[in-house]
Amino acid sequence: MLDETTMSFRQTREPRAEFGAFQSGKGASDVFGKRGFDAIVSTILLVLSAPLLLVAMAAVKLTSRGPVIYTQTRLGRDRRTFTIYKVRTMYHDCERLTGPCWSTEDDPRITRVGRLLRRTHLDELPQLWNVLRGDMSLVGPRPERPEIARHLEAAIPRYADRLAVPPGLTGLAQMRLPADTDLESVRRKLVLDLQYIERAGPLLDLRIVAGTAFFVLGVPFPVSCRCLGLLERSERENETESETETDPARRARPRDGVELVSPAQPAWRDS
Repeated sequence: MLDETTMSFRQTREPRAEFGAFQSGKGASDVFGKRGFDAIVSTILLVLSAPLLLVAMAAVKLTSRGPVIYTQTRLGRDRRTFTIYKVRTMYHDCERLTGPCWSTEDDPRITRVGRLLRRTHLDELPQLWNVLRGDMSLVGPRPERPEIARHLEAAIPRYADRLAVPPGLTGLAQMRLPADTDLESVRRKLVLDLQYIERAGPLLDLRIVAGTAFFVLGVPFPVSCRCLGLLERSERENETESETETDPARRARPRDGVELVSPAQPAWRDS
């Protein structure tokens, strides 16, 4: 079960109802172009990655009991739910007693093979099927579980704005920051998600996809981001967040539409 300590926020500006290429009635060609790009690239990647995916699935089958493919309900654009597919990296039915909760570093629920799959991101390959189906896009905010998303929406202003666009397999926030572990990490990622939504376009998507491809080939994200010009604003936001942790005087300064009023640090916990 998930819980959080008391935390209050306030808006420093009104949320935007329209976002870049997804704005109603405008940029329709960009939206259809994005969908076409997603369909073509996901098809190519599915074919090319099929041998790796089969090896990963065989390794899971031979080393732990349970289904090879793990399914989970996630929130998509406009709150539509869909089933996401991943190669299973944890022990089967590991949330039976705890309920929905984030994974942690050195999580004991992760199998030995699962750690390798997560480190290489091979467990994410089945999500190319979600992209091909139209549940997801190649680039966008990561989809969250409905059970967790309702807590995040209650605690973080503008979190629901992420649902204005299709969720993505990769994205600006995923490239710049590690996986979510608590509300503060979600709030940092939200800044980058909103930044992506407001600047969404074909060139930005291509740069993010290229950066992800470089990472798979062994190029660290900071290096590829610098080469692709993705560090300019996001790096400043991250530096501001780091300064905020150590400088209480900065906590009252607005950042991308969200200002922290209470200095309390919320945290998710298992019960």
